[in-house]
Amino acid sequence: MARDYRSEYDNYHSTTKQKRRRAGRNTARRRVLKGKKSRLDVDHVDRNPMNNSRKNLRLSTRKRNRGWRKQG
Repeated sequence: MARDYRSEYDNYHSTTKQKRRRAGRNTARRRVLKGKKSRLDVDHVDRNPMNNSRKNLRLSTRKRNRGWRKQG
């Protein structure tokens, strides 16, 4: 069964909460990378994209940042 991207956008990506979370991630990228190209991702230590304090941001590899992570 194919994914219905239109439905995904309408039901999840376009919600106000998700837009704010995405904006927080973009702000973190701009803040840490400052226009540089990098193969690393910006990782939020506490997993909260709205918390963009310097202590909460770190660079990590794409593999580590995008995979499922155990809590703890």
